Amino acid sequence: MCLALPARVVSIHACGDLAMVAVGGVRKEISLALVEDVQVDDYVLIHVGYALNRISEEEARRTLALFAEAGLAAEGGT
Repeated sequence: MCLALPARVVSIHACGDLAMVAVGGVRKEISLALVEDVQVDDYVLIHVGYALNRISEEEARRTLALFAEAGLAAEGGT
């Protein structure tokens, strides 16, 4: 089973296809090639280095809380 993790976009590279995201105090560069119109402070679902979809902040926080409850991630990780 594969899980996509919610993360907040903290910066977007000038080329527009790469972004830095933050989750749980960790920052990671990801590709935005599969998602259009992503802006800084948007939340995206990431999997294997790619943003798959934009989601609301509320949905991101709920999902991260569920991951924390299951012992998969630290709560409030954005």
